[in-house]
Amino acid sequence: MKYVTLNNGVKMPILGYGVYQVDPAECERCVLDAISAGYRSIDTAQAYNNEEGVGNAIEKCGVQRAELFITTKVWISNGGYEKAKASLADSLKKLKTDYIDLLLIHQPFNDYYGTYRAMTEAYKAGRIRAIGVSNFYPDRLIDFCQFQEVVPAVNQVETHPFQQQKAAHDIMKKYGVQHESWGPFAEGRKDMFTNPVIKAIGDKYGKSVAQVILRFLIQSDVVVIPKSTHKERMIENFNVFDFALAAEDMKAVAALDESESAFFSHYDPQTVEFLTGLGK
Repeated sequence: MKYVTLNNGVKMPILGYGVYQVDPAECERCVLDAISAGYRSIDTAQAYNNEEGVGNAIEKCGVQRAELFITTKVWISNGGYEKAKASLADSLKKLKTDYIDLLLIHQPFNDYYGTYRAMTEAYKAGRIRAIGVSNFYPDRLIDFCQFQEVVPAVNQVETHPFQQQKAAHDIMKKYGVQHESWGPFAEGRKDMFTNPVIKAIGDKYGKSVAQVILRFLIQSDVVVIPKSTHKERMIENFNVFDFALAAEDMKAVAALDESESAFFSHYDPQTVEFLTGLGK
């Protein structure tokens, strides 16, 4: 496993397992499968409603807690100092752990400054090893970094071959924030898994399209957290450290960038109304 070192010295696996859209009833089994396949980083969120499943797996997996890297996220409805503080206590209880490795603000809405104050307090108290944000575009990230005592360690944003976040990546590097991808496969949108460029590169190395995508992002210094409910796919996604893409192959995938979301934009008023509506 390759690790990245966050801006506070904490080491984070560059490859983890994400449980977004994993049925709460299946989550425990899926996380246990992922851990048995070699994953040590697990990414969940309050809004996924499956923190309990992750917690059960942590308790049953037989791997020491110190070897695991657990991420969760504060949802919009828990925005503000008091609510965020209470939600953190609830997440710790559901995850059956006395500390969280990485806690993120899930969306840049509601009183996220108050949320971050609660996170900073918990970070200083040792209940969180690192704090950060998710879905913060460059303008919001710069504004946020400029006024925080503890600069976010991570920014988790949509990142895949068709939306590589090149400009955002440079801003993150400038401020010492680790770039992390959600949706590395864009959930198969835009015919991702049959893309002829990526498929040809995979054939060259004897690797799948998914493995080429993960390898491309890893070599671009982006943390990835692919999700699958099938153990064989988990194993496939994990086996990306036995090859490296040549410069010309990195360039070929880089050329696929369309610099726009395959899902939605946080600048779109309808999207903002939808997301903030979920937080009420």
